[in-house]
Amino acid sequence: MSRLLFISDLHLSPARPRLLERFGELLEAEAGGCDALYILGDLFDAWIGDDDPSPFADEVRGMMRAFSGRSHLFFQRGNRDFLVSERFASETGTVLLEDEHLLRVGGLKVLLLHGDQLCTADTEYQAVRRELRSPGFRERMERLGIEERRALAAEFRRRSGESQSLKPADITDVTQEAVAAVARDHGIDLLIHGHTHRPAIHELEVGGRRVQRVVLPDWRESEPRVGFCLEASGHRWLELPPA
Repeated sequence: MSRLLFISDLHLSPARPRLLERFGELLEAEAGGCDALYILGDLFDAWIGDDDPSPFADEVRGMMRAFSGRSHLFFQRGNRDFLVSERFASETGTVLLEDEHLLRVGGLKVLLLHGDQLCTADTEYQAVRRELRSPGFRERMERLGIEERRALAAEFRRRSGESQSLKPADITDVTQEAVAAVARDHGIDLLIHGHTHRPAIHELEVGGRRVQRVVLPDWRESEPRVGFCLEASGHRWLELPPA
C-alpha cells in the first residue's frame, strides 16, 4: 500500500500566518516522503479566483508547486474554495478532483468528499450550495474585479458565521441517511471527509457491509492533529508539533 495523506479545512488566510507556516512545514516534511497528499476542500478561508495576485496567494501557489514536483498532489473543492479551477491546478501541479472521488487503496474502496453535501438536514445551506456551485454564479463572479470579489467573499463569510451560530449542532452535522446512501451507492469500505470540524473515526454497517467514516480535523495553531494517513502498516492520525 502507498503512503497517502488526507487533510482539509485549513482555512488559510493572510490573517492567520501561523497556519500558513504549519502548512509549509507539512509540505516540506512530506515532499518525496509520501506518495500523495489529498486536500479535501477549504484549504482557504476564501478563494476569490485563480487570478488573485496577492502575495498570500502567490506564496501558497509556490509552496504547492514545490511539493507537487516531488509527490502527487490532489485537490477537492470545499465550500470556501469552490472557485478554484484549472488555472490554479496548472500553476501548482495539482490534480483537481470531482465532488465525489473513488480511490482503491490496498484492497480498500475509499470515497473522498469535502463533506458538506452530507449535511442534508441543513436545507438552507444546501440551497445556497447549489447556487454557489452553479455555472451562472461562477460566470457572474468572474465578471467582477478582484476587490469586488474580495468584499463579497468577506460578506459571505460574515453571513455564514451568523447563520451557523444560530443552528443546532445536529443540523450542521452530517445525517446518517446521507452517509448510508453514499456508502451504499459506491459500495465502499472507507469514507474520508472534512467540513464539520468534528474529527473522529466512526464505525457503521451499511447493507451488511462494515464501513469506517473518518472525519478530518480542522487546523488550529495549538492542535497537533492535522489529518489522516493511510499506509501499509494501517491508518493513523497525521500530526504536526503545535505552534
